[in-house]
Amino acid sequence: MSLTKKILIGILLGLIVGIVLNLYFPDVFKVLNTYLFDPVSDLFIKAIKMVVVPLVFFSLVSGAAGIADPKKLGRIGVKTIILYTLTTAVAITFALLLANIIDPGQGTNIATPTEKPKIEEAPNIMDTFVNIVPENPIQAMAEAEMLQIIFFALLFGIGIAMLGNKANRLREVIEQGNDVMLKLVSFVMATAPYAAFALMARAIGESGIELIGSMGMYMITLLLALLLHMGVTYSTLLALFAKINPVFFFKRMLRAMEVAFTTSSSAATLPVTMDVAEKDFNVPKTISSFALPLGATINMDGTSIMQGVAAIFIAQLYGIPLGIEDQLMIILTATLASIGTAAVPGAGLIMLTMVLQSVGLPIEGIAIVLGVDRLLDMSRTATNITGDVCIACVVAKGEEKYEKQAASVPEQVY
Repeated sequence: MSLTKKILIGILLGLIVGIVLNLYFPDVFKVLNTYLFDPVSDLFIKAIKMVVVPLVFFSLVSGAAGIADPKKLGRIGVKTIILYTLTTAVAITFALLLANIIDPGQGTNIATPTEKPKIEEAPNIMDTFVNIVPENPIQAMAEAEMLQIIFFALLFGIGIAMLGNKANRLREVIEQGNDVMLKLVSFVMATAPYAAFALMARAIGESGIELIGSMGMYMITLLLALLLHMGVTYSTLLALFAKINPVFFFKRMLRAMEVAFTTSSSAATLPVTMDVAEKDFNVPKTISSFALPLGATINMDGTSIMQGVAAIFIAQLYGIPLGIEDQLMIILTATLASIGTAAVPGAGLIMLTMVLQSVGLPIEGIAIVLGVDRLLDMSRTATNITGDVCIACVVAKGEEKYEKQAASVPEQVY
């Protein structure tokens, strides 16, 4: 049985167990959560995060060292960032359109909280750009500061490329380090089905069926927006610019999407995302090693969709009308905020504080959506990483006219 099928079975079994425990055996769930679900979930996420930083470093250095032409690196970088920004803006536009049509907050009876939830303050946009340059690269790696790691790894790889034959031995060490990290990823991924079961059982068991029912319209609106964005935006980009059959693309993406769904972390899914991009879509390592780590940090289409739906939902619950100007401000704020959001579970709520404040909505409203956010975080993370690979494929196809050797791609892909 393939790993994808095993993970899917783990998710379904976890869903069933979580529902049964929540409805009939809540005390048993508490015990199992303490001694089984929590430890298994945390160990898996820690293990996969363990390999992320060295994998990104080795892969990115290797890719940059292979691009001897700095102009090519700059061209890839500019195209990638522009596409990430545009798709994020389109994503939140879809979210606002659907939320205005469905009106998820109308007729919903939920007690509005009186206390503000404790959520970290979102980073300042300019601080994010300034902090791209690390004062201490080793510290950046220890703290998993992905933008800083990307910046340093790019410079390190360019330095190797400029030294030419003098750095051949170091280039070999980097390549071997990358191979070792990929082997470690395969070891960790062997445990993914069991982690999927534990993560799903924990999420369902904690959220509760009653809360999910009362928040039904909000959840349906958000999930529809995610599906619409993937079905329209990504499919259009793939068909027109990457020359990839969207059905083929989504089938091959299922393996990475399942890991993203269970971990709720773009960073934790990164090793699998890179593997899928390079092996299933033949995206050159020079592009995947740059675009995908960057995407895991700044490309948050799914998270931005949550911002739009949640803002409209909270505004309707509190009876606060949002005009066109307010909704345009939401699009701008969420697009910019996605750049500085960490690729970890729950980071979308940090962004949501910025969005709500930008249009004068009460921060207390976050507590309303907090109960079901863990479940929705799974879905939007799957959307985030799908967007990363989609853009990587588009950029890779665009680079073919600049470098013919990057065009060795099977017919069924491009």
